[in-house]
Amino acid sequence: MAETLGSLCDKLTVVKLKQWHTTEPDRTESLQAQARQLCQEIDDFVRSASSGSVALDRLTFASNKVYKKEGNATTAPAGTIAEVFSRLATVNCQLWHEQEKVYEFEKVPPEDKNAVVKQIALLNLERTECIDAIDRMFRDTLAGKN
Repeated sequence: MAETLGSLCDKLTVVKLKQWHTTEPDRTESLQAQARQLCQEIDDFVRSASSGSVALDRLTFASNKVYKKEGNATTAPAGTIAEVFSRLATVNCQLWHEQEKVYEFEKVPPEDKNAVVKQIALLNLERTECIDAIDRMFRDTLAGKN
């Protein structure tokens, strides 16, 4: 996948989640380095795109999810780039906690298993919608459409 602003934002939120949930010194140090690197990549990407060094058509890389739309409704991301980035962070937090249930799936009551799997699927859809929205909004801003 080509790196986009949305994909870099997604990676940064995941690294921040890992930082929050780890206490191991070596892992903490590695995650701090990853967070710094991703912040630098985001700054460099925005600077390059703003200066025209990145073509507008390379600012998006749509996920093109293929799935049954009926019964899989999600909330479309709305607001500014920062608001959608905030929504992406929230979705990734929710996804993290749902995924934690899967690591000990045998402890999930049978009547709740389908709901856990469904929630993970819906959160993943919303996550990719946020990433795509950040990319489109950034492209449109640079193209003067916003």
